Amino acid sequence: MPNNNYCTLYLVRHGETEWNFNRTIMGQKDSPLTEVGVEQAHTTARELKEINFDAIFSSDSLRAHRTAEIIKLDRQLAIQTSKLLRERSYGQFEGKPAEEYSEAIRSLLEQTKQLPEEDQWKFKVKDDVESDFELVSRFITQLREIAVAYPNKTVLVTTHGGCIRMFLMRVGAFARGALPGASFQNAGYVKVLSDGVDFFVKEVKGVSIPKGVE
Repeated sequence: MPNNNYCTLYLVRHGETEWNFNRTIMGQKDSPLTEVGVEQAHTTARELKEINFDAIFSSDSLRAHRTAEIIKLDRQLAIQTSKLLRERSYGQFEGKPAEEYSEAIRSLLEQTKQLPEEDQWKFKVKDDVESDFELVSRFITQLREIAVAYPNKTVLVTTHGGCIRMFLMRVGAFARGALPGASFQNAGYVKVLSDGVDFFVKEVKGVSIPKGVE
């Protein structure tokens, strides 16, 4: 069982953006929050208002930083940014319709199903698109650094849906493939305990798994 020296992490996805609404691939490009996205962030802020955060970290993407500002409320905390918390790099597909990306990689994803699971994690659909392993490795590296720096503390981390989905599958909270794209809702969050090595997922709010996906 986790002890009192574990850091409590709240991983929050940013609110809806204009490109989310238009189904455009963002990756490490950016798009402002919609009015709905701002309200989603305010809703999460209300849900977490009683949490005594000791620090706030955010992806350096404006959409994640804006979400952190909303959730911060009147807490006297600086928002620390990190590139390691960014969304997956989608390379050539950033700024293009999500349907175009899905069509381009559909046959490749079918091929990966024949691979051993660890090879599936490391498979790259294109040279300039981060693999699942590349994404989750840098993300977990940052979470471990935070956990080591803030033992027995509570930290807010605003980030991206792809990061959170890959994290949940990598640490075994969900089976690989159980959380397809868009299955983690805007402004949803995950409560995690960590000592800088292990992760214990305590609460997940925001998962919406399509029918037929287990």
